[in-house]
Amino acid sequence: MPKHALETVLIPCLNDNYAVLAHDPESQSTLLVDAPIATPILHILEDNNWKLTHILLTHHHHDHIGGLAALQGVTGATIYGPEESMSKVQTIETGVKDGDTIKFGDLDIKVIASPGHTRDHLSFWIPDAELAFTGDTLFAMGCGRVFEGTMEDMWFSLDRLAKLPPETTIYCGHEYTLSNGEFCLTIEPDNELLLQRMEDVRAKRERGEPTIPTTMLDELTTNSFLRANNAEVKEALGMADASDLEVFTEIRSRKDNF
Repeated sequence: MPKHALETVLIPCLNDNYAVLAHDPESQSTLLVDAPIATPILHILEDNNWKLTHILLTHHHHDHIGGLAALQGVTGATIYGPEESMSKVQTIETGVKDGDTIKFGDLDIKVIASPGHTRDHLSFWIPDAELAFTGDTLFAMGCGRVFEGTMEDMWFSLDRLAKLPPETTIYCGHEYTLSNGEFCLTIEPDNELLLQRMEDVRAKRERGEPTIPTTMLDELTTNSFLRANNAEVKEALGMADASDLEVFTEIRSRKDNF
């Protein structure tokens, strides 16, 4: 159990995006991670009588910032985002970078640079709440496409996130789990934990339920992208002597064409 539990609400937005609200009952502070569109987020805030105090942005893509101006105008929340993108996203009030800490009530939010999908991508980790928000870097059984960064950037980011405690609850930016898992089965068709997880994922999607959040432990055992350093994965790809980066690059390239 976390030292300091937060109340969380996953909010579907647009076609397959997620925003996340996390509320601290002790300080009555509420944070939002990413802002695809304002209306559903404002509804949840109103339904729970929560005051939005912090908005955390993982990266500058429009499907993660489209509701920013409206939310800031209504709530007055402070917007934290990548320091290097403050010229692109002029609603960012406080620029943050790798290694920074954001205060949230009595909690510390750790800022982790996680480039690859974009150069400016950040993830956010709240150790005492055992929560992490990984945007479009780490997905459930997947990772983001490499658009602005390099394969090396993305592998470094994933490998770094993989070192978070296994009990960490992970919220990501999109509902891609079913497709990601089907792809992972082409890499690890005999992974029993992956097979079991996919049964649960398929059942949830048939019921129209989200597959998020996940945990770092589940990702370490079933996410083939994170497992590019695993000897069994390398063997399955016929790349037993290849570097971790070479194996990751092969897996990501296959997913791009899946």
